[in-house]
This record gives sequence, structure tokens and C-alpha cells, in this order.
Amino acid sequence: MDARLLEILVCPLCKGPLDHLKDKQELVCKADRLAYPIRDGIPVMLDEEARAMSAEEVDALRK
Repeated sequence: MDARLLEILVCPLCKGPLDHLKDKQELVCKADRLAYPIRDGIPVMLDEEARAMSAEEVDALRK
């Protein structure tokens, strides 16, 4: 994933920052508790494609 692209991408719902989870190939919005998939190196920034995250998953990211 290109670092410059990661700098400009934001959550499509709240316009907040995203965290890149390289191991899961996801971009995570902690505020909305959504994980957007990265497929073949391309982020899929559609809310219907996003995975809902549990509060525990998001809390683990904050540590």
C-alpha cells in the first residue's frame, strides 16, 4: 500500500483518519468501528463492503 495514498485516504462516513492493518489487509476507522478491505492492493472504500468491528477489536488497536 502506497504511503502517500494512506496519508490522503479518510473514512468515507465520518472523514476521520484510518489505520492500516497490514496483516489483515484492512483500513480501520476507529470512530465508526469499520474495517475496509484492501483487495489486490486497492482499498475498497464502500461502507457496504466494510466489516463491522467489535468494541474489543477497536480497544485492542488503541493499546
